[in-house]
Amino acid sequence: MRVRIRSGDSLWYFAKVFNIPLRLVIDSNRSVDPSQLQVGQQVNIPGYVIGKYTIQKGDTFYKIAQRRKLPLEALTILNQNVSPSNLQIGQVIELPVRVLREVVTPKENYDYALMMHQLKRLNEIYPFIKMKTIGRSVLGQSIPEIQIGNGRKKVHFNGAFHAQEWITTSVLMNFINDYLLSLTNQWTIRGLNMSPFYDGVTLSIVPMVNPDGVDLVLNGPPDHEYYDEYVLDLNNGSKDFSSWKANIRGVDLNNQYPAKWEIEKERKPKEPAPRDYPGTKPLSEPEAIAMADLTRKENFDRVIAFHTQGEEIYWGYEGLEPSYAETIVQEYERVSGYKPIQYIDSYAGYKDWFIQEWKRPGYTVELGEGVNPLPIEQYDEIYEESLGIMLASLYM
Repeated sequence: MRVRIRSGDSLWYFAKVFNIPLRLVIDSNRSVDPSQLQVGQQVNIPGYVIGKYTIQKGDTFYKIAQRRKLPLEALTILNQNVSPSNLQIGQVIELPVRVLREVVTPKENYDYALMMHQLKRLNEIYPFIKMKTIGRSVLGQSIPEIQIGNGRKKVHFNGAFHAQEWITTSVLMNFINDYLLSLTNQWTIRGLNMSPFYDGVTLSIVPMVNPDGVDLVLNGPPDHEYYDEYVLDLNNGSKDFSSWKANIRGVDLNNQYPAKWEIEKERKPKEPAPRDYPGTKPLSEPEAIAMADLTRKENFDRVIAFHTQGEEIYWGYEGLEPSYAETIVQEYERVSGYKPIQYIDSYAGYKDWFIQEWKRPGYTVELGEGVNPLPIEQYDEIYEESLGIMLASLYM
């Protein structure tokens, strides 16, 4: 919600009137110098949208504020061109509407278009978040990263490296929305006050690493002069892409990292396929490159790649993980019930490369249990299990 500055107004005053933490108001106006506000200048108030109200007989600003449980001053701020003493029946005024419900609708086929639409809406309501494009997919779709918070500790989550595992995007988007609601409304999540995490942690999330692949699984072949036929050929002519893991070129994005990639090259498919093909070389694919570039730039303290399925947490690589990584994974096990597994016979994954290069904690979390793609009927259980892990990542 945007409001106009009046003489004497300040961001502190708006935070008080609308009952929003001052830090969130300041961060929602990063291009604004709080000490140099100009009359008529517009600023953002996070956690609100503007609603319309039609004046009825007997209405006054005071009565409307009382009925709607709004500060009287909030109505005055939004309706600077309206004379409170001369309201007319049928006149339309603006109301500040606090957002108390989720924008994200996770329990549906969560494709790229839905994600981008809901990210745009979240960014409008909560402009203190930072959104940027870290790269583009083979088909040119932007890969967004969302950052929340200002802390020195940097934690990163990602989802949908594998196309058929798109439910991980739903989980991450759901968490983003819950986190933002808790910040602006000063709610707790599982008894935890989230405001200290905003100040102590910078949380980075890439909800959908593989947008072309997710759309292929959910919507079928793209409308493209080459890749429409290409993916059908790789899929043996079948129009059922529900088992597809790779990107649109048939490269497994989680077999793309320079962490003993050569081992995977020798024992995995030798040419593009719906799953497991590691490509012609490490980091050959734009989606994998985008994630590598982001990770190098941001210098994360910890990363978690969310996959499905198995209810397991992989947390080691070649003995290069730090000793405290085990303490963290034990907490993840406590809050989720998932089984920690230190080593498996697998290489070239994102968390493998992260541990190898930074010697910091990296985790692959396999959400849910069953056959991929997991049915949406499992969503509530999956979200509650993953929520514990995500919260623990903020306080551990």
